[in-house]
Amino acid sequence: MDDKELAEAAALRKKRTFKKFTYRGIDLDTLLDLTPDELMQKVTARARRRFTRGLKRKPMALIKRLRKAKKAQTDPLGKPDMVKTHLRNMIVVPEMIGSVIGVYNGKVFTQVEIKPEMIGHYLAEFSMSYKPVTHGRPGIGSTNSSRFIPLK
Repeated sequence: MDDKELAEAAALRKKRTFKKFTYRGIDLDTLLDLTPDELMQKVTARARRRFTRGLKRKPMALIKRLRKAKKAQTDPLGKPDMVKTHLRNMIVVPEMIGSVIGVYNGKVFTQVEIKPEMIGHYLAEFSMSYKPVTHGRPGIGSTNSSRFIPLK
């Protein structure tokens, strides 16, 4: 092996390779160009049922606000403004990718940046509505052994 081949091999090792995103065998560029009917055939049965029954006024208003926020974005490398919503049952579609959504969890709006891996999931999955229990020490009344506590 001569110096040129060694340099090429080092450059290949140095260059980071990223796994190309695909959703059910479709790459991201093609996914963005799909019609709603073609997309509907690729999602799970629950999401397909939801789309066949039609997107009502509120989900369509959210998508419209997301489009408006993306259009108002001036910096090509920056993120669009956060769009707040209570629609936790909204299914993530490819058009939402790159948007920043504030999903209400019952107390505050959790900021969620939509990534391609989120397609087909509900917004609620990315904003927990409860705080997981952290168990402490057992108190009085927890077991039979703690029933009688002498004062002396």
